[in-house]
This record gives sequence, structure tokens and C-alpha cells, in this order.
Amino acid sequence: MSKILVIHGPNLNLLGSREPEIYGKETLDGVNEQIKTLASNEGISIEIKQSNHEGEIVDMIGNARDDFDLILINPAAYTHTSVAIRDAISAVGIPAIEVHLSNIYSREEFRHTSLIAPVCHGQVSGFGVHSYILGLQAAIEMLKYSSK
Repeated sequence: MSKILVIHGPNLNLLGSREPEIYGKETLDGVNEQIKTLASNEGISIEIKQSNHEGEIVDMIGNARDDFDLILINPAAYTHTSVAIRDAISAVGIPAIEVHLSNIYSREEFRHTSLIAPVCHGQVSGFGVHSYILGLQAAIEMLKYSSK
């Protein structure tokens, strides 16, 4: 059975109350339930983590090498600033998909650059909670294709 690690970055624990006009009204628990349901329906094992701390996220990625087949990550604000997270994804050698609730390219100029995207297989942004579902669907297809 394939195993995917989902990482939620900083402030995503505030979903539902944090700037709902940008991030929507769904809570992180609600997002996680949708992720778990899709993974279960597809026979995929899933582990979900959230952290507001860069080093903790780097450790999660570094520890994923032996236990996971793919990482689905919303690095949130670290998207634009974290060489450490970028390097961790590159170093573990397992595929990663970057997701964002908002369209980072339609927001403030500083959000238009993702340091993470170049080391990921793809990026999904701008579809709210559905960005996670689309990213997970892409991950599942990638895993199916790679196992053939």
C-alpha cells in the first residue's frame, strides 16, 4: 500500500477563522477529513501533520524518506522564504506536490515566487480546499503510474 505524508505549514491550524475571504471557512479538521476520505477510498495510507515551525517541517520531510512514497505539502508562508524546506524536499528523493488554498500568483508580489515549486513534481493553487483534493488525486495517479 502506498503511503503519503501530508504537511500543513504555518497558520493553517487557523483555517476557518483566519481571513476566510482568502482561505475559506473550512477548518483544518474539515480539510483533513476530506483528505482521509479520498485516501481511504483509493486504498492509500495517509499521515497528516501541521507545524508552524520551519525546523519541525524540515524534520518531517527528512524523516519521510523510509516511510513514505510521496509528500503533499502546503508550505504556506514558507513557500516564499524557506531554502531549508526546499533543500529537504530535494534531499529525500521522494516526489512532492505543492498545494495552496489561494492563488499565490494573484496576490501580493512577494507571494509570486515559490522556492519550493522547482523541487516538486507539480503545484496546485487557487482552488481553496479543493487544491488539496486535486493535489492528492495527482499524487495517487503518480503512485499508480510509478508502480506499473
